[in-house]
Amino acid sequence: MTRPRAASKRFVAQLPTRVRSRVQVIYSPILEIRPLSVAVETEGVKGLIFTSANAVNAAASRGVDRTLPAYCVGPSTTGTAKGYGWQAEMVGGTAEELVGYLLKNRPESPLLHLRGEHTRGNIAARLTESGLTVREQPVYQQLLLPLTPEAADAADRNLPVIAPLFSPRTARHFADIWSGSAPLWLAAISQATADPLYSMDYAHLKIAKAPTPKKMRKAVKKLVKHVLRVEGGEVPD
Repeated sequence: MTRPRAASKRFVAQLPTRVRSRVQVIYSPILEIRPLSVAVETEGVKGLIFTSANAVNAAASRGVDRTLPAYCVGPSTTGTAKGYGWQAEMVGGTAEELVGYLLKNRPESPLLHLRGEHTRGNIAARLTESGLTVREQPVYQQLLLPLTPEAADAADRNLPVIAPLFSPRTARHFADIWSGSAPLWLAAISQATADPLYSMDYAHLKIAKAPTPKKMRKAVKKLVKHVLRVEGGEVPD
């Protein structure tokens, strides 16, 4: 698992028990989330935009006003924001869907998009250009990490390795740091995440049908089935 450890453990815990019993899980976060020590000014702001649970956690740690409505991407981000007490509403499963919703419904602005230092989609700029004033502020860092010794050892063995990847940036980084000879089976949460992986020597690459944890779990389940079939093992239900 390449996500930060807490997120990786949540993902694994939600896989079917039958699948978990057939694999050895190796946690090798190649991304570390670190909140930025910044003040978040919300005076005059009419609402918040959250596109990741990491941003919600960072905002909560900085004491950001929780009486503001929060427009969120995905169930995890929305649930995290509600858990902290924000008036959170899921307005799409992707950044594109969020932009479309906000342009259609035109909530009172200005809005403030709290995000990581590295982001995609140009949400604030696109919305502002379309007449909905949106500011943005990074509230956390995404630091790239090497493979753990356990993951590097697995990469040099002959057993198949299934690697789920959840963002284009981590996919690019994974492609840069992977040097193993183990048969590699890749799951990408989106086409954009898959693009940096095509240059790799892999046995199979599966793209989730939608950029959601649920569809990624289905993609991983299918990869486990394929690997066991190739290896002659028992295929989980």
